Amino acid sequence: MIPTKSHGRLSAQASTKPRELMAEPQVKGAWTANVITLFPEAFPGVLGLSLTGRALAEGLWNLRTIPLRDFGIGKHRNVDDTPAGGGAGMVIRPDVMDAAIREAGTALPLIYLSPRGRPLTQGRAHRLAEGPGLTLICGRFEGVDQRVLDARGIEEISIGDYVLTGGELAAQVLIDATVRLIPRVVGNQASLAEESFSEGLLEHPQYTRPAEWEGRRIPDVIMSGNHAAIAAWRREEAERLTKERRPDLWRAYREGAMDPAKDRQLSGASHQAGNEPAQDKDEQR
Repeated sequence: MIPTKSHGRLSAQASTKPRELMAEPQVKGAWTANVITLFPEAFPGVLGLSLTGRALAEGLWNLRTIPLRDFGIGKHRNVDDTPAGGGAGMVIRPDVMDAAIREAGTALPLIYLSPRGRPLTQGRAHRLAEGPGLTLICGRFEGVDQRVLDARGIEEISIGDYVLTGGELAAQVLIDATVRLIPRVVGNQASLAEESFSEGLLEHPQYTRPAEWEGRRIPDVIMSGNHAAIAAWRREEAERLTKERRPDLWRAYREGAMDPAKDRQLSGASHQAGNEPAQDKDEQR
């Protein structure tokens, strides 16, 4: 079996030699993110900081990296080859990627970070957080051979209409958006109910001390102590900002298309209807 790297709470086991943190076992039953990548050293990255880092250390979730290079072909462990039919760049081989997927296991949802995927939404993050975890595929070069994506029924997800040099940053974005929704990761669960997309709207403006800064005062209604008036103002501001900055969300909100109780699809309604971004010719996310 090819060795993998994991992150999470340590468990005591007898050993004849010291083991690195990266080789420690997983926390049984915790939400797990498997990441297939050419650059396992990129993890945990920012996921090891702040709330997600503390939750990782406390065993609220697991992070396991599967180094794609370990499954490469030949003396140089090649993972890619030239595109069939010609073209620039290189494509990750299906046999190499499939071997890495088999090592990760197929029990969890398989997701490929790709510019042509459906946009990542808060609703999708909620659904992923409610499950046992996921396996993420970080692309490089011109992408991954389509045959392995089709054969394994791999879902493609995009974090935006732009191109990155690889999928590692996109994977960290998806994991962060999902892990923070796992119970006990964010201490004040009420904050999750009042942020952007929680009801299909962008979040209202926020203020703190001092009451006046550079001639700008906190709105009087916020300082009034009238909780009903404050709630009404925040609602109005959330609606105003959504209408001005995200007309797509505003239309869906007004039409009642984003009912969290029905399908948790809290954003990206226009994309989910079929308007997916076209595949970019450059490298994959």
